[in-house]
Amino acid sequence: MKTKWYFINSGPCSPSYNMALDEALLDFHSKNEIPPVIRFYQWNPPTLSIGYFQKAKDINLEALEEQNIGFVRRPTGGRAVLHDSELTYSIIVTEQYPNLPETVTEAYRFLSEGLLKGFHNLGLDAYFSIPDTEEKQDALKKPKSAVCFDAPSWYELVVEGKKVAGSAQTRQKGVVLQHGAILLDLDEDKLLSLFNFPSEEAKERMRKQLPERAVAINRLTTRRITIEECIHAFKKGFEEALQIELIPYELTEEQKGYVRKLEEEKYANDEWNFRK
Repeated sequence: MKTKWYFINSGPCSPSYNMALDEALLDFHSKNEIPPVIRFYQWNPPTLSIGYFQKAKDINLEALEEQNIGFVRRPTGGRAVLHDSELTYSIIVTEQYPNLPETVTEAYRFLSEGLLKGFHNLGLDAYFSIPDTEEKQDALKKPKSAVCFDAPSWYELVVEGKKVAGSAQTRQKGVVLQHGAILLDLDEDKLLSLFNFPSEEAKERMRKQLPERAVAINRLTTRRITIEECIHAFKKGFEEALQIELIPYELTEEQKGYVRKLEEEKYANDEWNFRK
């Protein structure tokens, strides 16, 4: 018998709702109201999310407004990510789950196996990278730059030789929340326009490094891959990798109310988003 997990495909949602629902699912699961859950979602409007520890002053807020780009602080660490043409996933599972490793890096590897299988399902070559030099290992420990995709961390997924999926993890109330982006397309100019760089040189350095470090799926294939295809490929990937059956789930009215309250009090609130 395969273990049953819930599956939620939210479609495009506002930035504050997306983060509130991820956190709410963690809360519901911690109280045993729901089994583990995998959720897919998109962003409307396109959004810049920043990590829990990141300083909002790194971000060019005027540029966000001019380009009608949303802004939200995640409950997870990591750096800034522009969510535009992508499928975002989240995994919510208890730390006590059978065979789930205790350490963050090993748990990331275990949960991300579904992503690996998803890329294979799209016909792409994918594997996990492990930093092979001391220099790279040191680089992991000190995030030098505000742009999330620019430092491959342990077990980053490498597809056709390029890093494609940036993921972040938090643990609260005995539950792991891991979420990340599967990039379909990336507009480097738009991404770079959203940061305050100390100098034009710093900006150009980052521009040169980006293609090496964050690549969109549609640059790796001759055919266009759609969100729909990704949903199918990655849903199947997680089912195969974790040996689970995903059951579509609709939130109850009470749960929806909980999400709305969390959204208003936290993720739609400037005090949370600009607190650093």
